[in-house]
Amino acid sequence: MRATLLQSVFPSDSNSLGTLFAGTLVGWMDKASAYAAMRRVHGPVVTVAMEGIEFRRPIRVGELVEVDANVVRVGTSSLRVKVDVWRERLDTAGRELCVEGHFTMVAVDSDGRPTPVPPEADEA
Repeated sequence: MRATLLQSVFPSDSNSLGTLFAGTLVGWMDKASAYAAMRRVHGPVVTVAMEGIEFRRPIRVGELVEVDANVVRVGTSSLRVKVDVWRERLDTAGRELCVEGHFTMVAVDSDGRPTPVPPEADEA
């Protein structure tokens, strides 16, 4: 299951060097991973871990950011989501992978307690 976010980097998203704040980007990554996991479980999830977030290239004001989240493993109540972040310069149509990371999400019930991930429709 996948989810993709597109964001533009505005000056209010950047530091004094004109590059995207890491915390803002991690928030976007967390949202995308939650959306991918929610699509898979057909319900709410919470973030329990962020691992191996590697910032390879800076993302600058004015660039388009694509955050691609893909569920790569499903456990009893948890899901591991790989997140890739791409930057795109609209003036050159150049696209580069800038950041990678993994998020662990847990399916929860209406009281916020872990609940089993249901089988996919084709697994039932």
